[in-house]
Amino acid sequence: MKTTYDSPAVRQRLTEFLGGGDLQHATAAYLTHSDGVQFDVRELHLPVELGCCLDRDLDVARSLADSASYLLHLDVEYVNFDAPTEAFTDPWRAFELQEPLVRAIEAVLLEHGIRPFHLVTGQGHHFVWRIRRTSAVAQRLLALAPAREMAAECMQRMPALLAGRIDTEAQNAFFAVGLLVEHLAHQVKERAAGASLLPVEITAVHVGPGQTGRREILSIDISEYGDPLQTRMIRMPFSHYLKPWVARGGSSAQLENEVPHFYSIPMHEMDFRQAIKVRQVPEEVCELAERACARIPLEEDGTARLMEHYLSSRLRLFHEFYYSERHDPREWWPRTYQQTPLDALPHCARHLLEWPNDLLLKPAGMQLITRVFTALGWHPRHIAGLIRSKFETPSYGWGINWSDYEPGTRADFYTRLFAGQLYTGLDHLVDFNCTSIQEKGFCFPDGAGCCSVEPSHRVLAARLPTL
Repeated sequence: MKTTYDSPAVRQRLTEFLGGGDLQHATAAYLTHSDGVQFDVRELHLPVELGCCLDRDLDVARSLADSASYLLHLDVEYVNFDAPTEAFTDPWRAFELQEPLVRAIEAVLLEHGIRPFHLVTGQGHHFVWRIRRTSAVAQRLLALAPAREMAAECMQRMPALLAGRIDTEAQNAFFAVGLLVEHLAHQVKERAAGASLLPVEITAVHVGPGQTGRREILSIDISEYGDPLQTRMIRMPFSHYLKPWVARGGSSAQLENEVPHFYSIPMHEMDFRQAIKVRQVPEEVCELAERACARIPLEEDGTARLMEHYLSSRLRLFHEFYYSERHDPREWWPRTYQQTPLDALPHCARHLLEWPNDLLLKPAGMQLITRVFTALGWHPRHIAGLIRSKFETPSYGWGINWSDYEPGTRADFYTRLFAGQLYTGLDHLVDFNCTSIQEKGFCFPDGAGCCSVEPSHRVLAARLPTL
């Protein structure tokens, strides 16, 4: 059967997005498929193997790693914790709700002079641009790179296929890009929160039910910066979008009847309503490929302005404070992190640390621990060290393959993210109460001791303006 992947224009756009005029000179480190699966070294392919992936009719993604450039990527999406397929069964509402957030992103990027590539996906939008590795702004970026010991840990997990294609410098730059994108996310959240009908969160943080009675948010998803560079990818324009079916463990008869198959497409000369219609008509997708370029734009001047804004921000001061400490060495853990007193903690926090799988993998779980231990006066880097010590305890039976992902980097990212919002005042603690925690599904009373986060809330509310 003829598909969009048979279109020469679609294949050319995919090649452009891989970073080259032809596949032999593509700069992406690898391509793979992305929907409903974790990173899998068995599914990594060199760019010259694009045709094989298309012949399998896969959803196709390219690596964030690139031999010529550093990519900067912002992903936003509608998330419904009670009805995960809502964005697919009612895309009109899901994308309408995102409009204030998208406008805020476009306005903030324009203020810095950044004109990104804008991709519409199944649940939201991607914005991506690049800077050359040889550029002045890239060299300044490298000077910001924190936690170089974590880069070494990440490099030890490099698959053999990618050896020589992703180097330590790229890994360090990826960490530094994460700082800039975190700053960008702060700016966007602050601007969009007042205009949005739904809570705007950085990453997919659980919330309580809103006016509709459902737990739904708009997510500024920068979670990719919490993992090694080699594990992270970005969906390609004009590729199939199979997540509604693959992520559910197989084709769903209900979704087959309710949701037409569709493609990720660039937001080119259209609004989201037109995009929703075009993306499910193969002929229109092919026609769009005839006139919509898919090269990732070079935006070095704008990125330099974004960096200057970050360097003068309160978030930068917090990052310097955060990386002024290190995690305790592993050999110390039996007498430091593993001896952390739990009896005085609120039951919810104690339960998360005693039974961390999989509650502590969820952003809301790490947010809760960060808030409680910040109130106790812990340095945020040691909060991350405590979380890392849990991740590195095999007896908890983690379902994640820590030989690919890096537990210290994951713990650092989320702790830094949530503590940074406390220290800059972006977190107003409106959901740091027992009712909200119960609504999120993170309340575990056992009838003894402290069963309230109110004492922690009072401490944070009093201390945060001076942190």
